[in-house]
Amino acid sequence: MRQFKRADRLNQQILRDVSELLETELADVSPGMTTFTAVRLTKDLRIARVYYSFFGNEEDRTRVEAYLNSRRKRIRSRIGKNLNIRHVPELTFTYDASIERGVRIEELLNEIGREDKK
Repeated sequence: MRQFKRADRLNQQILRDVSELLETELADVSPGMTTFTAVRLTKDLRIARVYYSFFGNEEDRTRVEAYLNSRRKRIRSRIGKNLNIRHVPELTFTYDASIERGVRIEELLNEIGREDKK
């Protein structure tokens, strides 16, 4: 039986809370689609890096990034109410380009497949 670390449980809880909290707010900020992909806490549980991906144009992604960074303290205080810990971690938002890379790889593979059929 695998023992889950406290950090793993907190990662999942923070990801769930941030996603629920910002689901409607980000829709008002930008027409693109924002998805929170992961949370990584430092070993001392003081800093939480929240990774997000964005499907839309670069201008909208910049707008979402500015929004997240400007609301960081308010988001932290709101998710802190759901966490049962003494010190709520500082939040940093980091863009996760892995989905874009995956889409690009898939496009390249499809292109190679079309060329092989010719």
